[in-house]
Amino acid sequence: MSTRKLILTALVCGLAIMLAGGFKLLQVARDDVRAEVLAFGTPATLGDMTVAVESLAQDSDATVVTVTMSGVEGADAVEGWRLLVNGEVTGALPSDSPGYETTCATTRASTPVTCTIGFAPSEGSVTVAYLRAGTQSQWAP
Repeated sequence: MSTRKLILTALVCGLAIMLAGGFKLLQVARDDVRAEVLAFGTPATLGDMTVAVESLAQDSDATVVTVTMSGVEGADAVEGWRLLVNGEVTGALPSDSPGYETTCATTRASTPVTCTIGFAPSEGSVTVAYLRAGTQSQWAP
């Protein structure tokens, strides 16, 4: 094959790649992504776990979230919970943190378990998130 044909073929391939990229960019720009924020007390099912945030209390020692969980026998009740405060995401405090004591460690399959989960002290508006099975649900007051 001659050099001219190779250069022409490379230009055609490059143009095809640019057109495909532009088309994909237009598709992505038109996607409607909506984050649904649930009200406290509203249950959500993520994978095999059904969870709901019941209440939230903020004080100088900790931000304590009361949750109800069911669907999996023996799962860690604290794993997967996150708190969004002032643009920062934080994980739950260890169960032996000062000013906070967890009320349960594992979940049950058929009976809902109500737990308190502690986070670092926070002020202002917060959003509570739970991640499981590659999905996330969020609650806010």
